[in-house]
Amino acid sequence: MRERAIRENEISGQIVDAAIEVHRTLGGPGLLESVYEEALVWELGLRGFEVQRQLLLPIRYKDQQLATPLKLDLLVNRSVIVECKAVTQYNSIFEAQALTYLRLTNLKLALVINFGDRLLKDGIHRVINGV
Repeated sequence: MRERAIRENEISGQIVDAAIEVHRTLGGPGLLESVYEEALVWELGLRGFEVQRQLLLPIRYKDQQLATPLKLDLLVNRSVIVECKAVTQYNSIFEAQALTYLRLTNLKLALVINFGDRLLKDGIHRVINGV
């Protein structure tokens, strides 16, 4: 379990570095979330990561699969969820949603990255599934 945490932390560090590069290269805030997301996928690919984008996550309610799945922005190396935002007013509900995604996927770590902040370091939020 500890080895998994180290691996996830290393991956998340590289994701943060890639996000900073994207934010800097695109000139900071002001673009659509989808632009930052696409650039981040490209940047992570350059760094050798496997990235799944807009991954559909089925939701089960009791024994029934619901018709509307959730959609993860990014899943990096099948172990870290990344939710991209580009908002001027951050809302903690983003972290609650990321925690729900972690619970549904049985993963440990998610990053909510808000490209709408002037300084990207202020827009990075780690979410940990304590299970």
